[in-house]
Amino acid sequence: MGNRAYNFNAGPAALPLEVLQKAQEEIVEFKGIGMSIMEISHRSAEYEQVHNETQQLLKQIFGIPDGYQVQFLQGGASTQFAMIPMNFLKQGKVGSYVLTGAWAEKAVQEAGLFGEVAIAASSKEQKFMKIPELSEINIHPDSAYLHVTSNETIEGAQFQSYPDTGSVPLIADMSSDILSRPVDVSKFSMIYAGAQKNLGPSGVTVVILKEDMLQDLPKTIPTMLRYEIHGKNNSLYNTPPVYSIYMVNLVLKWIQEQGGLAVVEKNNLEKSGLIYNAIDQSGGFYRGPVDKGSRSTMNITFRLADEELEKKFIKETEQNGFVGLKGHRSVGGLRASTYNAVPYASCKALADFMNDFQKRNG
Repeated sequence: MGNRAYNFNAGPAALPLEVLQKAQEEIVEFKGIGMSIMEISHRSAEYEQVHNETQQLLKQIFGIPDGYQVQFLQGGASTQFAMIPMNFLKQGKVGSYVLTGAWAEKAVQEAGLFGEVAIAASSKEQKFMKIPELSEINIHPDSAYLHVTSNETIEGAQFQSYPDTGSVPLIADMSSDILSRPVDVSKFSMIYAGAQKNLGPSGVTVVILKEDMLQDLPKTIPTMLRYEIHGKNNSLYNTPPVYSIYMVNLVLKWIQEQGGLAVVEKNNLEKSGLIYNAIDQSGGFYRGPVDKGSRSTMNITFRLADEELEKKFIKETEQNGFVGLKGHRSVGGLRASTYNAVPYASCKALADFMNDFQKRNG
């Protein structure tokens, strides 16, 4: 095995080495059938087994109760921004959103194309550096649903707990923190996530949907954008992203081998803690702009005194085998994405580098 980079990419992102090796081992011939999984019919028994097992593994690992479907869709979480209001935002109802950052904003914009939108709470005035208090969330009485973005990948702020919404369905975009910690799935009517951060490669979007959401949905939506159709057809209405789903299957087995989500959460707190400590103990050399109570374990954002120094930092990290530490182009600064598959050793190496860089430039 050549040198693996210290991969802090924000998505597509690091995959577990063991998963990549297993995929490599099986890529030409899948389980003795004389073909790759990419070459077989999506209606074959071999693929169907992978498809159904992946749904079961997710239900098991994430603790998804009865009465929920797992759907494998395409178009990324960005397509869900439109599908949600298309399916659920009926005439006379309001789509309620908690505005916490760049991704929540995109979800709000899309919903506005289909109906009335209400902002239930916002941290825009704090430049999205703090998740609103749950007590500040004001749910419109005519809400079709309340939508939250559990982790804002760009700003680096994360919900630490979720609101109780009573009879209003709670919908969460968990693209960047799904399976990073245990969650009470029964609080949600829908959870969705693009796979390319914590679940696998890009190409599949996982939707966890409470079955009671599938009642009397509009029939005038294009077929491919109807949850009802994908539900009735077990996400096999058309050809699914077979290889991406197979990779998710391997990632889920890897999470099981780690010992499940309680262990994964503990690991994530330790890993991100190394980097947050380097920031907090730097005497202001590094600044973590996000409020401490809203810090993300998945996307750690930080700044240096000026952009020149940040450029120097990026350049030196690249020379030392680190990848993906430049902040998102919309906010600048620095960002380390520490998803499940980013190893402890990478986070330790970054914390050590940060301390060393400070000694040399402080």
